[in-house]
Amino acid sequence: MAHQADKTTEVPLLQSSSSSGTASSYQTLGNIIVSIVGTGVLGLPFAFKVAGWAAGALGVIIVGLSTYYCMLLLIQCRDNLASEEESKEAKTYGDLGFKCMGTTGRYLTEFLIFISQCGGSVAYLVFIGQNLSSIFKSHNFTSSSFIFLVIPLQIVLSWINSLSSLSPFSIFANICNVLAMALVVKQDVQMIAGEDFSFGDREAITSHIGGLPFAGGMAVFCFEGFGMTLALESSMKERGRFSKLLAQAFTGVTLVYVLFGFFGYMAYGDQTMDIVTLNLPHNWSSIVVQMGLCLGLIFTFPIMVHPVHEIVEQKLKKSTWFQKLPRRASDNSMTNFAKFCIYISRAILVLGLATLASCVPGFGAFVSLVGSTVCALLSFVLPASFHLKLLGSSLSFWRRALDLFILSFGLVFAVYGAYSSIVGV
Repeated sequence: MAHQADKTTEVPLLQSSSSSGTASSYQTLGNIIVSIVGTGVLGLPFAFKVAGWAAGALGVIIVGLSTYYCMLLLIQCRDNLASEEESKEAKTYGDLGFKCMGTTGRYLTEFLIFISQCGGSVAYLVFIGQNLSSIFKSHNFTSSSFIFLVIPLQIVLSWINSLSSLSPFSIFANICNVLAMALVVKQDVQMIAGEDFSFGDREAITSHIGGLPFAGGMAVFCFEGFGMTLALESSMKERGRFSKLLAQAFTGVTLVYVLFGFFGYMAYGDQTMDIVTLNLPHNWSSIVVQMGLCLGLIFTFPIMVHPVHEIVEQKLKKSTWFQKLPRRASDNSMTNFAKFCIYISRAILVLGLATLASCVPGFGAFVSLVGSTVCALLSFVLPASFHLKLLGSSLSFWRRALDLFILSFGLVFAVYGAYSSIVGV
């Protein structure tokens, strides 16, 4: 998500990352995987525990296929608008919302992406707090205590305007994710190979009906990065190959998700925690990986929250009182006081996210709530709605029926999934 400081008329998060289309197929494939995979994967074993191993695996596959299909719908909608001379400027998710539902559609789309980005940022903080409290549990610090302990550093990092300065930490966090998954799988295999393991104790389908949508919400959250679909496709040198690359990426990621969730639940059964790293033994290798994960997320949190800062600052700069602030006579740039106001707004936003994170009862419940509501609306409901609006008259009966099914199911899933996440399972 490139920094777009000079463009104040669009939401930066929703802009196309490249208008020239210079990315190779390998670069695009890597970008797709990075945009999809996040910390939510470490909650998948818990989702399999809640839903059952068979239902969990089937749910992840269905969510993966549905997300892939809806991403293609979004591309079709954009291509349809681009074919119309008067709609050449429709290049973002927000533009599609505007073309389909006017100003309300644009605001709804951009608001949902804004909330999903905030939700991802809060999930980062909850993950950091729970893992640090697990590592230092002998010191009797709560998860909330650790969240607020790292906030001063997060505020300082949020004042860095150049994302390129933080990109090495993002790479470090991805490496730690891979190492954590490898360590968890190694531990899973050892647990499954142990004498105490009993396959019969692991439920294929849970008897608790609320467990299915709860796990579904976690699965939807794991396929994050939907807002980057148009930007990723536009960045390709050979855009015609995007659907094939997307299929390859989703096939690989879905397979990894299913195996990781399955083996995690097989290893720990009913003792599976909502963050599977909390199940690891308290030895030096586990602690190193957990600390690496936390450190990586501490330095990538500013990257996750950066688009949110830009959106807030765009609204701030358009406000009447901000525009009345004095500017430098030489180049009409902001004064130090104006920049101070922006820094204060960033600090307040980070504190607000930390306060929200401190109130979250658990990583799994929060991830499922965000996935069931905001992510489901973005990933399923809006793409199906846009597709019906723009191309409905030219679609076959079965294509229209499929879009209507996705739209209806997405709405029901959002309502019931939110309910099951709030009341617990």
